[in-house]
Amino acid sequence: MLYTKLGNTGLEVSKICLGTMTFGEQNSKSEAHEQLDYAIEQGINFIDTAELYSVPGRKETQGSTERYIGSWLKSRSDREKIILATKITGPSMGLSFIRNPLNFSKGQLNIAIDASLHRLQTDYVDIYQLHWPERKVNNFGKLGYKYDEEEQWEDNFLEIISNLNKLIKLGKIRHWGVSNETPWGVMNFLRKAEQNGLPKPITIQNPYNLLNRSFEVGLAEVSIRENIGLMAYSPMAFGMLSGKYHDGSDVQNSRIKLFPKLPRYSSENTFKVAEMYIKIAKKYGLSPAQMSLAFVNTRPFLCSNIIAATTMDQLKENIKSIHVVIPDKALKEIEAVHKSNSNPAP
Repeated sequence: MLYTKLGNTGLEVSKICLGTMTFGEQNSKSEAHEQLDYAIEQGINFIDTAELYSVPGRKETQGSTERYIGSWLKSRSDREKIILATKITGPSMGLSFIRNPLNFSKGQLNIAIDASLHRLQTDYVDIYQLHWPERKVNNFGKLGYKYDEEEQWEDNFLEIISNLNKLIKLGKIRHWGVSNETPWGVMNFLRKAEQNGLPKPITIQNPYNLLNRSFEVGLAEVSIRENIGLMAYSPMAFGMLSGKYHDGSDVQNSRIKLFPKLPRYSSENTFKVAEMYIKIAKKYGLSPAQMSLAFVNTRPFLCSNIIAATTMDQLKENIKSIHVVIPDKALKEIEAVHKSNSNPAP
């Protein structure tokens, strides 16, 4: 396994992070524990979850992922060796069953972190992330920003950081990060933190894969120059880059079939562009899944690549991507496809 140092924190996280949003929906508790055990055996020390999970967010399964991880943690004696990250849910009309209101106020931060700690059966989380902004932004598959003149949001960056700092002082969280953020949002958090002597965000969790490299447009420079590493989610585009949807080996509980209301990676154009990358992988004797993950692993702004799997075979293949080297000729062909078909699935 390879490891990355997070900013100036002293934390070293595995370059492969175990994503867990399938726990409680596509994976049972025993399957989740098996994945967690295997990941640790392979040198992974970084686990990512959220109060929302499992996905899709439903009242019946909300918090199940954290509960599965919590029951696993309780059986171990090495909590201090595990870097655990979770998230507080942002505003959403369809998720009021989690908390109400869904915001990042002091009261809601306290309620959310205490509930997560209870489910996780731990005294602290290493990285606490804001799952998505309170303000209206172009995330979750939208590239073009459209300003809403009637938006009621007011600048509360400093308030949020101050309240997160209180959680740090209480020992409930060690560090904090953002997710599904924009360059403007990240820079405002960084600026307000620096101006007021408060802890800066150390990670940003955004989508990044061969079909969606929009992170490179503005956030890559911010990430590198401000030392805020990317936790890349959906590195295989809901499995579209694995080739299983192209060769017919996908199953009924595959993510795209289970969640047709999440169309980001299921368009006809996305399918065609994914096929181009799959052909490159096969041309050079690489597994399409491993080539896709290996590409993400090499990015200079990456701190950790969040993999997720529903089967142990998938998990083993994904973890082995850390050792895959993509030939220079293949990288040139990848860039040629990207140049002619950039970000077909934002």
